[in-house]
Amino acid sequence: MSENPLQVIMDKDPEFFKLLESTRGLAFSEGGMPMKYKFLIAMALDAANGAVDGVKVLAIQAMEAGATKEEVMEAIRIAQYIFGVGSVYTAARALNDVL
Repeated sequence: MSENPLQVIMDKDPEFFKLLESTRGLAFSEGGMPMKYKFLIAMALDAANGAVDGVKVLAIQAMEAGATKEEVMEAIRIAQYIFGVGSVYTAARALNDVL
């Protein structure tokens, strides 16, 4: 996944892409919550929404920010508890070559 998944938005509507990036910047800015937890939350939400690529990228980012493999799996447990087993299948596909 080398190309930005939003490349078509960047190309066709740069103003909208700028808004998306601004929102992302706000959500992932340094603050009271450590970055690894922000990435883990986002990863669990992507698992719940069936976004395999998102889970993979966010798990890697979480681990680069200091999350352990155990913390990644605990976040998936929470996603399963709230959203169901579909999130586990999504996570399994995403994390197969990450963990």
